[in-house]
Amino acid sequence: MFTFSCPVSFSISCSSSNGNIQNHGDYRVNINVNGSSCTRRPIKHHTLLNEVGVKEGSTSLSAIQFLENGHISEEKIRQRIPRQKQLVDPYRQGLITERGVGYRQTVVVRSYEVGPDKTATLESLLNLFQETALNHVWMSGLLSNGFGATHGMMRNNLIWVVSRMHVQVDHYPIWGEVIEIDTWVGASGKNGMRRDWVIRSQATGSTYARATSTWVMMNEQTRRLSKMPDEVRDEISPWFIQKQAINEAVPDKIVKLDDKAKHVNSDLKPKRSDLDMNQHVNNVKYVRWMLETIPDKFLECHQLSSIILEYRRECGSSDVVQSLCQPDEDESFANGVQQNLLTNKVLVGGNGRLGSLDINTLTYGGYTHLLQTTGETQNEEIVRGRTRWNRKICTGL
Repeated sequence: MFTFSCPVSFSISCSSSNGNIQNHGDYRVNINVNGSSCTRRPIKHHTLLNEVGVKEGSTSLSAIQFLENGHISEEKIRQRIPRQKQLVDPYRQGLITERGVGYRQTVVVRSYEVGPDKTATLESLLNLFQETALNHVWMSGLLSNGFGATHGMMRNNLIWVVSRMHVQVDHYPIWGEVIEIDTWVGASGKNGMRRDWVIRSQATGSTYARATSTWVMMNEQTRRLSKMPDEVRDEISPWFIQKQAINEAVPDKIVKLDDKAKHVNSDLKPKRSDLDMNQHVNNVKYVRWMLETIPDKFLECHQLSSIILEYRRECGSSDVVQSLCQPDEDESFANGVQQNLLTNKVLVGGNGRLGSLDINTLTYGGYTHLLQTTGETQNEEIVRGRTRWNRKICTGL
C-alpha cells in the first residue's frame, strides 16, 4: 500500500443581515489516501496579507484597499495579486529575466488556439502577447485592479491603450508544441511605453515570431489621452530595457482607404464578449474583422507573415463598424506564383513550412485595411492596418 497527502484549502463564510459576505475562517486539510491521518489547521488572515505584501496592522493605502469593511475581499483572496516583486510564478510557468526586469513564460499550444492546419492562429498569438504582458506586470508587484494598470495609474484614473503594433511571423507554432515567450518594456517618447515580444520554440530555440507595440495612457472617465504622471513614470521606468524585437528606424505609414476599396464588410456590431475590462472592444477583435474581409479563396492559400496596426480611436459596444481592405496592385504576381507552385507541386505540411522553395521568394504583396465606425453624418477611423502574406500550398492540391 502506498500513501500520499496533499493540502486542500477552503473557507467558511456566512452572510450578515446586510447581505455582505464575511469570512470567518480558512482551513487547510491534509488528506491521506489510506485514511490513517487527517489534520487541519486554520490559516489566519494575516497569512494571506503577508503573501501579497501587506503587513498586519498596516494603515497604508494598500492595506485599506485589500481590506473591505474589516474583512479581506473575496476578489483579493482569489487573485492574490502580489504587492512585491516576484521572481518565479509556478502557476503561470513564468519567471523574471533580463537581470530582473524582463519576463519569460512557457506555454503549450492548446487545441482551441489552432486552426484547421493545426497551427496557432494570429489571434492566438495576439492573445498570448496580451496575457504575457499582464503577467509581467503581475510579477513586478505593480499591478493594481485595472487591466495592466499600476497603482499610480489607478490613483489618477488612467488606463493603457495601444496606439501601434507590429507583428512579424516566420513560423506558426503547432498544436501541442511548447513555446517560450519573452517580453519586456522600454520608453517611447515622453508619455508612451514600448512593449516587445519574442516567441521561440523550446525544443529547437528557433525564433517563430517577433512583435513590438506602443502604449499610451487614457483617462478612464473622460476617455481622453493623458500625459504620464511623474509617479507612474517612477513606477515603470526602472523596468525599461533599451532593446527592440523589431528594428523600426522609420515606421511605415499606412494610407487611408476610401469607399472605393475593393472589399467591404459593413454592419459589424460588437458583442458583449468582444469587450475587455476597459469596457471597449479588445484590439484582437479588430484583427478578426480585418481578416474576415479578405476573400476566403485567398486565405486558403496564403499565410500572414506580418501585420502593422495603427489605432485611432476606441470602439464601444454601441458602435457599428465597417471593414475595408484593398489588395496590392501586384495581384498578377501572385497569380504567377500560384501557377508556378502548381506546376512544381510544392507541398506544405502541418507545420506551416514550405517543402522545397524558399519562403522569402514567395511573398505576396499584401493588403491595406481600415476599420471605421459608420455614422449618420461622418465615419470615424478606428484602426488602419497593413498585412503581408506568404504563399502556402496544402496537400489537398
